[in-house]
Amino acid sequence: MIDLFDLTSLDAVITNAAGCGSHLKHYGRLLENDPAYSARAALWDRKVKDIHEWLVEIGFRPPRGQIRERVTYHEACHLCHGQKITQQPREILRSIPGLELVELPESTWCCGSAGIYNITQPETAAALGKRKVGQILSTGAEQVATSNPGCHLQISFGLQIEKSGIKLTQPVSLLARAYRGEKF
Repeated sequence: MIDLFDLTSLDAVITNAAGCGSHLKHYGRLLENDPAYSARAALWDRKVKDIHEWLVEIGFRPPRGQIRERVTYHEACHLCHGQKITQQPREILRSIPGLELVELPESTWCCGSAGIYNITQPETAAALGKRKVGQILSTGAEQVATSNPGCHLQISFGLQIEKSGIKLTQPVSLLARAYRGEKF
């Protein structure tokens, strides 16, 4: 992967999937003893940015288009625990006019996906998923925003079991929707 990019010419390598980003940011540690790759891997780690992290870092323009919905945010484990990114997705969500952000109880607790945990430990993953869905339902949200495809699938499955109409999305997808809704 490192060989595919001219890192000296890039400001950043952006990822929008928490699990992938968490792994991509650790090439330096994985390759620290490799004489051919250690320096490039360390540079790679400095360049890889989660989309939320990058947008806040560059000072994104808040949208003017409104989204009148009640949204809660599930923190993907790989984003909040692995990458230590917690406030940036909320900052993006709070920038959207009309959007009501309702904090999710136990937002940092695992939903049960955990990479492939829902495949290797299905009973425990199901219990975690059920707990997470219960917390989501308690918020009265119309949408759940999360930043990892595995979480999206796990939560979506749990919401289907509960016959809930709550939709799932990515925070940046809501931001894009607000930009598209701007009137000039």
